[in-house]
Formats: sequence, C-alpha cells, structure tokens
Amino acid sequence: MRVLQIVPSISLIYGGPSQMALGLSEALAAQGIEVTILTTDSNGDSGQAPLDVPLDRPVEQNGYRIRYFRCSPFKRYKFSLPLFRWLNDHAQEYDIAHIHALFSPVSSIAASICRRNRLPYILRPLGTLDPADLQKKKQIKQLYAAILEKPNLAGAAAVHFTSPQECEVSERFGTNPRAIVMPLGVQLPRLDQPEQAIASLRQELQLPSDRPILLFLSRIDPKKGLDLLFPALEQLLAEGLSFQLVLAGGNPQDPGYEHRVQQQIAASPLRACTTIPGFVWGDRKLALLAASDLFVLPSYYENFGIAVAEAMAAHLPVVISDQVHIYRDIETAEAGWVSQCTVDSLRDQLRSALKDAGERQVRGQNAARCAREKYSWSAIAHQLQQLYGELR
Repeated sequence: MRVLQIVPSISLIYGGPSQMALGLSEALAAQGIEVTILTTDSNGDSGQAPLDVPLDRPVEQNGYRIRYFRCSPFKRYKFSLPLFRWLNDHAQEYDIAHIHALFSPVSSIAASICRRNRLPYILRPLGTLDPADLQKKKQIKQLYAAILEKPNLAGAAAVHFTSPQECEVSERFGTNPRAIVMPLGVQLPRLDQPEQAIASLRQELQLPSDRPILLFLSRIDPKKGLDLLFPALEQLLAEGLSFQLVLAGGNPQDPGYEHRVQQQIAASPLRACTTIPGFVWGDRKLALLAASDLFVLPSYYENFGIAVAEAMAAHLPVVISDQVHIYRDIETAEAGWVSQCTVDSLRDQLRSALKDAGERQVRGQNAARCAREKYSWSAIAHQLQQLYGELR
C-alpha cells in the first residue's frame, strides 16, 4: 500500500500537531506501508530562514520518505505551487492520502487535487473545526470554508478526529463525511545519561530543589489559558504555597503576545518563582520533563493535547482543563487533576496537586501507564492500516 501524508510544515517550531506526522509515518512504515510525506520548508512565520532541506529529491528517514517543497510567497498561510504540481502529477501512483490541518492552502488545495484525481483522502482537522477556533477571523473563515473546506469535507473518505469530544463539537458546514475517532501516539526517546542531563538543566535554569517544579510546555497562545493560570498561581502564592513555574514555549505566529506574557510575569508576584526558558526541544525538552513534578495546561480548547500525552509518557501527573479533549482519559486513569476553565477551579486543583507529593507520584505512574495503553503508535498505526485498506 502506498500512502501520502500531507502536512503544511513539520518544523519543530510549529509544535506537536505538525510533528505527529513524523511519528505516524514511522509507525506505518513499520507495518510495511510505503509512506511519503509531502510538506514545505516553512520554518516560522516571522522572518525565520526556511528549513535547510533538499527540495529536489526525496529524503529517506526512519523507513519512510519526505518530499520538501518551497513555501512561498506567504509563509504564514503555507502556499507551495511546486507541491501542488507534484501532487497533481503523481496522485494516481498512491492508494490514499492523509491530510493534516484545514484552513491552510497546502492542505485545502491538496484535498481538491486529490478529489480531482480520484485519490481517496482523510482529513485531520487539528482542532480547526472547533467552534471556538472558528471564531478567530470569523468572516474570512466563513468565506474560506464556503469556497474550499465545505467541498473538501463533503468529498473526504473520512475525517480523523483525535478524541470523542473533538468529534462531537466539530463543525461540518452542512456536510456529513464519515467520522473516525483515533488518538495520536506518543513515544519519547530516551535520554543518554539522564541524571547528568537533568542536573545540567537544573543548573542552567537555576531550578530550586526545595519546591515542586510546575511545568507549562506548550505554545504561548491565548487559547492555552494563561489568563487563568497566572491569577490562580498568584492566589496560591498568597496562601503560602511554594512552587517554581517553568513557562516553556514560544509563538512564531504572534511574538507580540509572547512578549506581553513575559511583561505580565515581570510585573507579577510570580516573577520571583518563574523561569522562562523559551522554546525547548530534543534532549533539553526531555530533561525538562524529567526534572519537573507536575504539568499544567488549562486550555480553552485543545482537540487532543500532544504536550499532555508527552508529559504523561514522561511519568508526569497533569493538571488540565475539561476543554483539553482527552480529559476523560485522565479522569478514568486517575492520571492527574481536571479543572473547569475558571480561576477558582484551576486554583483548587493546583492546590490539591501541589500539596501532596505522594499523590503526584501515584498519579504520575498512572499517567505513564495510560500513555502506554492508549497512545501507542504501533496500535494506532495498525488501526489506520485497516482503515486505509477499507477506504482506498
């Protein structure tokens, strides 16, 4: 079976949702499927240099191949005429396409090309069909949906949602495509010399050893609930609770918001107990997960929450909102604490978690077990292989 994975970018700077195409492709390749990723060399939306990758040949990697195409002229909106030409010329050589993201020209036009070439395709919305997300740039999205995404949804062989809640709330624009619910996988690599890596990171970031490390590791974005987190933590400080907040992440699409968050921390009582390392990846990210005691993500909407699953795989208990759509898994597995999207509710759950080191350890073990059982790439790839066979 020959499968295309089509994603606007796989640069680390765009975070987990894009990077998941890599883990999925490796797992599918291990099942004996021939996988090609089509993507662009986009590497951020604020003037960063493009990825230093070959554009004239496939790149072999972990059993699959990647074809990069020049992203131009609008880096933020991911447009690539060479990618469209290649897909149009080669679509009939493949059995099915799995397209990641909506409301991106690369994904939207790719779906149209697949449809024209009678290549079945699956759409993974990445939360873009959530009513809250559709409120952003509402008029533009309504027009975009009418022209491109409505026919793309209507013509899809299936739409891939990553949680039951995402499936329930997602807009279909009057269409009725087949809906499948399948989580994403997570498989963290192991650190070489973990104790040394953790000690080095603690020294670099000057992380204290006498208080719990509370980790926020995600994109710095308004939807992530920082406006809930900061006042909740300020109230806990006033109660006398001790902790160190590590605010790790960035926002390549809105560096202005990231700067405002940093200014807010500087003017807050939290400044004395907050570390802001910026965007982290690779071994540094693994060491940060290993050095932390508790993970927090009080998002207003999150179709899956890759960062949450990664934290769980790293034996971290989590504090999340009930708008992170895998929250039911966390509740069932007793892998953390779930709050409503209010300051008071978040404060109360954080208080419970920060006060009880023993319970954090138990729920961290539960989190790792839940991640192994529910978010295994091999099991997910096996299910997808069967689905691809049905749909092609």
